Amino acid sequence: MTTAPADFVEFLWLWNNAQGQVTPPLHRRIARWLQDARSAGHRRLLLQAFRGCGKSTLVGLYCAWLLALRPETRILVLAADLPLATKMVATVRRIIERHLLCRHLLPDAPEAWASDRFTVAREGALRDPSMLAQGIGGNITGTRAEVIVCDDVEVPGNCDTPGKRAELRERLTETEFVLVPDGTILYVGTPHTAESLYLHPDRGEAYLAGYRRLTVPLLDTAGRSAWPERFPCATVAALRDRVGPLHFRRQMLLEAVASEAARLDPAALVRYDAEPEYREANGQGLLTLLGRRLLAGGGFWDPAYGRPEGGDASVLAVVFNDGEGNHHLHRLLYLTHDPDAPDDAATQQCRAVARLARELRLPVVRVETNGLGRFLPGLLKREMALAGAACAVLEHHSHRNKAERILAALDPALAARRLHAHESVFRTPFPREMAEWHPKATSVRDDALDAVAGCLLAEPVRLPRVAPAVRGPGWRG
Repeated sequence: MTTAPADFVEFLWLWNNAQGQVTPPLHRRIARWLQDARSAGHRRLLLQAFRGCGKSTLVGLYCAWLLALRPETRILVLAADLPLATKMVATVRRIIERHLLCRHLLPDAPEAWASDRFTVAREGALRDPSMLAQGIGGNITGTRAEVIVCDDVEVPGNCDTPGKRAELRERLTETEFVLVPDGTILYVGTPHTAESLYLHPDRGEAYLAGYRRLTVPLLDTAGRSAWPERFPCATVAALRDRVGPLHFRRQMLLEAVASEAARLDPAALVRYDAEPEYREANGQGLLTLLGRRLLAGGGFWDPAYGRPEGGDASVLAVVFNDGEGNHHLHRLLYLTHDPDAPDDAATQQCRAVARLARELRLPVVRVETNGLGRFLPGLLKREMALAGAACAVLEHHSHRNKAERILAALDPALAARRLHAHESVFRTPFPREMAEWHPKATSVRDDALDAVAGCLLAEPVRLPRVAPAVRGPGWRG
């Protein structure tokens, strides 16, 4: 009977070789760390490695190696949800079915060989399967395991508030009652918040204090890539531009930075002073700006009905998008009304929005209907018709936290230098709002920021098309 080697690196190399893949130094480093930790008897482990480095695949191979060494091992995989945990268990099952050194694990008549649980050929009659997948919200009471793998148990949806973070930690405490004496718990993940599970003890109160750690960021202190073949400098720079500095630092550099670290710098806006030009050719309309064809655009209105001198601002933001992935913040209209006018405040503001929609040929205006904006879309449609504006009116109900929306929209666009702003925007309070804003502030203005974020999030990301590489003669005949 073929048995697994005592060297996990060799086990990994054999698998990659059979798949026609190389084993990069990064993977060998992680594999040696896992093997050395087991040999030294360390039972509490934390592996942090940047997104896309293959850490979950490596941990799956590690689980297969543990089963090959000792088939009686029981492994529980916990993840933020059941599908994610099932993905790892299914991967381990496929490895066992195909790895040269795992043939002795294949049972003659598998009683449990599913994607979320399976049992290998082993001695004795243990109640629990060899490997089991569970979501963090599932019931694991009564389960027993020699190894517990907590794979990406922290995700944005379960750590964005103090209450959710406390609930996550409470659920993870149950793992200590599931683990057998002298068992091993292995956490694998990346930080998603400043109060992350994986916070280092040097940074404050750490949930995983006392755990043996391996942290592998994408870039070292000298800026060199940990995997230059897959993440060269150009790829790293493009990724940083797409996701923004906050998410890049958390997910790729593994820094549990606070949201306040991502301040909105008005100096990152690209200033321009030009107006859209409209013409028709071959029966089709064409709108250009700065010599670039505009592919999409529209307005987002965050309404308010306070008096002009106080209260929340009622702001209409207009953004156009070109074919090169640039956003053009062309107008910011701070809507006011005359309390002494015969028309009500809502009608006055809708009339101003309709005039601007006709002037700029806007195809759509989205109206935030949270709270006060409930009846505005119908009124705005009437004013659009009276003004002769061929502009659709859509209702928009925001479900995400305002600070999250602003960061998700503006942070990546500013980091990539793809948010352009018309000269008129700099004569509004918008630059000051950017400079003074941070996520936890409660006394600063953010109405224009919210409106601009609504425009940016409503449109898909458009990047320039690149011609396909020239290929040589086909080798398949």
